Amino acid sequence: MPILLSRNRPLLTRSLALLALLALGFLGYSTYGWAGLALAGGALVMWALLHMSRVLVVLRRTAQNPVGSVASAVMLHARLERGMPLLKVLALTRALGQALSGPDAELIQYQWTDASQAMVRCNFTHGKLVDWELLRP
Repeated sequence: MPILLSRNRPLLTRSLALLALLALGFLGYSTYGWAGLALAGGALVMWALLHMSRVLVVLRRTAQNPVGSVASAVMLHARLERGMPLLKVLALTRALGQALSGPDAELIQYQWTDASQAMVRCNFTHGKLVDWELLRP
């Protein structure tokens, strides 16, 4: 189990995803020939289009609100979970977070503030939520 907890986890997940795609292509080709391979490729393209559509919807909603604002920092704090992807956090906040760290940092930190000046600071590593804290005035 130590390999799953290592820093190379994104590399591991990319490798497993690539192996799954190759297995899907091989299974499609061995079962139905070129038509099965085309079907597997079509399914892959459909999945990519659905994922991009979801990303664009979330980004369109976040573009309509000021950067670093959230309706209620307390409710955001209550709904966060460890390991949550950044895209899901953006969907919850409906706003881009105010960046507190540089893009080259290993631990990227964003902050959201509500009308009562309560803040939620979130730390992300490899696009996943590591920890967060609620700061009240």
